[in-house]
Amino acid sequence: MRLVPFHPAALAFGMFAVMPLCANAGIFCRIVGVTDGDTLTALCLGDERVKVRLAEIDAPEKKQPFGARAKESLSDMCFGKDAEIVPQAKDRYGRTVARVICAGVDANVVQVRRGMAWVYDRYVTDRSLYQVQDEARGARAGLWAEPDPVRPWEWRKALRSRRR
Repeated sequence: MRLVPFHPAALAFGMFAVMPLCANAGIFCRIVGVTDGDTLTALCLGDERVKVRLAEIDAPEKKQPFGARAKESLSDMCFGKDAEIVPQAKDRYGRTVARVICAGVDANVVQVRRGMAWVYDRYVTDRSLYQVQDEARGARAGLWAEPDPVRPWEWRKALRSRRR
């Protein structure tokens, strides 16, 4: 019998390949970067860097009102901490779309609760996020303090139109 050498990166790749098939199965990583209010970088098994997009939410873009605050909120919650990443899909940019639990806290839910992100209507599957968003809106938390906040997907669409 011939043994194949074990390589941790191969395990990490294999785990991410089958994760969406396992209900509520996650992989444990360390958060080493925060790009914006809904995207971070995780260092996982075998020192693999994984770009993660928080599932079901959409935070303001960097140049949009509350964009910097949304990034700061996610960074305060997750940067440098251990996290459980529960993959749901890959997006068109190759990012892992996932629920992210940082130090026991569901970052996806907290970003909405703090008013640092919208429920992303197009991709939401956890309908309970709408209740969290309604509570944040009622409390005028974060972006809900603005008189007429613009959804990030609408802001991006308007930006594309202006470029044409």
